[in-house]
Amino acid sequence: MNQRPARATMQDVARLAGVSLATVSHVLNETRYVSPDRVALVRQAIAETGFTPNSLARALAKNSTSSVGLVFSWISNPYFADIIGAIEMECYRAGFSVLLSDTNDDPEKELRIVQDLHERRVDGIFIAPCPDPADRTLAYLRTNKVCTVLVDRLAAPDFDQVGVDNQSAVYQLVDHLAGHGYRDIALLPGHDGYATTGERIAAFSARMAHHGFAATAQIAPPSNSSAAAAAHTSALLSGPAKPQALVTGNNLSTIGAMRAIRQAGLRVPADIALVGIDDFEWADSFEPRLTVIAQPCQNIGKSAAKMMHDRIKSPLSPVRTLQLKPKLIYRDSCGCKTEL
Repeated sequence: MNQRPARATMQDVARLAGVSLATVSHVLNETRYVSPDRVALVRQAIAETGFTPNSLARALAKNSTSSVGLVFSWISNPYFADIIGAIEMECYRAGFSVLLSDTNDDPEKELRIVQDLHERRVDGIFIAPCPDPADRTLAYLRTNKVCTVLVDRLAAPDFDQVGVDNQSAVYQLVDHLAGHGYRDIALLPGHDGYATTGERIAAFSARMAHHGFAATAQIAPPSNSSAAAAAHTSALLSGPAKPQALVTGNNLSTIGAMRAIRQAGLRVPADIALVGIDDFEWADSFEPRLTVIAQPCQNIGKSAAKMMHDRIKSPLSPVRTLQLKPKLIYRDSCGCKTEL
C-alpha cells in the first residue's frame, strides 16, 4: 500500500534555509523583524518543501485569526447580497477572510452561529440582528466583548452600527406622493419586529400628520414575504377606504404589492400609485417602472468594514452610529412621466 508522503514541517524549512526554527516562526507570524535576505531564504525553502503553515498556531502566536464573521438573514435577498459583497471586498483588501452564515431570522440559530464564530476566534462579527425579545445574541456579544458591527438593523446604540436613515427615506416618499396630490396613502411595512420596520412606521405616521393626512393613513400588518405582502395589499384594496397610493417597506413587499394590484385588475399609477424602499436590478424593467428609494448598499458595506477595522485596532474607542442618506429614484409608478 502506498503511504502518504510526510508533510513538511517548520524544522524542514529551517534546515533547508539554514536558519533557526525561531527565525522561521518570526517570518511566518511577523512577530519580530527579520532581515530581507533571511526572509527570502525562508520563503524559498517554504516553496521548495511545500510547507503549509498551521493557521491555528499562527493565530495563537499573533492573537488574531485574520478572519471575521458575517451573520445575516436571507442572504439571497439582493439588498443584503450587495451589502455582503461590499463588506467581503473591503475585508479581503484588509487581509481578513470572511465566514458567512445565514440565520433565516431564527434567533436560536443566530445565537449558535455567533457562539461558534466566537469559539473559532474570529476577530470580529458583522451582524444584522434578528428580532429577539430576550436579546440573547447581543447580550452574548456584550458579555464576551466581541468586536461587533450591527449592519442595517440599528438595534443597540452601545454597538458600532451602520445603516440607512429610514426617516429620510419615508419622508421623501410621502412628500413626493403628496406633491402629486395623493392624500389617501397606505403603508405596507417590511418584516415584523425589525428596528428598521419600527423606524419606517413611525416616520410614516409622523409625515402623514405633517401633511394633515393622519386621518386617512392606513398601516397594514408587517409582511415577512412577498406572499404576505400580496395578501395585505389585497385586504387594503378590498377595504372600505381603498388608498390612492401605496408605500412599501422593502423589495419583497413591493413585488407582493404589484402582484396583488394586477390580480385586482388595477393599473399603476392610473388607479393606484406605488412607491417603495429598495431599488433592485429589475425595478426599471417593470411596467410601469418603479419609483423607489435606493439604499446606499455599497457605502453601507464599506462603512461597516471600516468600522470593524477601527474597532479591532482600538477595542476601547467610543462606539459610533452611522445613518447614510438614501436617494429617491423617480420613475413612472408614482405618476411621474420619465423617459427610458
